[in-house]
Amino acid sequence: MNIATLWIIVGIVLILSELMATSIVAVFFGIAAIIVGLLLNIGVIESYSIQFMLFGVLSLVLLFSTRGHFKRWFVGYTADSNEQPSRFADDIGSRVNVHTDFTQGAGRVVLNGVQWDAESSDALQAGDIAWVVANHGIKLVVSATKPN
Repeated sequence: MNIATLWIIVGIVLILSELMATSIVAVFFGIAAIIVGLLLNIGVIESYSIQFMLFGVLSLVLLFSTRGHFKRWFVGYTADSNEQPSRFADDIGSRVNVHTDFTQGAGRVVLNGVQWDAESSDALQAGDIAWVVANHGIKLVVSATKPN
């Protein structure tokens, strides 16, 4: 196996390792290794020092110039609150079924077919009807009396 093939194999392994790491770093080292292997294969470079220098420079240039763009594609994108407003406010005033007895002000309710953790200052029992009056994060605040 010649050194050019080794560079290309290392590059492919680095790119595949990104599937496990998801830090979007190894892929740039892999691309740089493949480029060095191809340049070595066609005879553009020969010395070991040039190979390693080119690998280092290409890796850093690729990493710092394109990582931000790739990261959005692979990691995902989270919308700001201005782009996708919260829908929790829509649920205030909604009727819920109490799923578990409330002990020490905490229990579970069913809203739109989904169970939610809930808080209430009322003594609610399983099977009771309550209304959503607020939310604290993903925990609903419910009351036995319907809000106005």
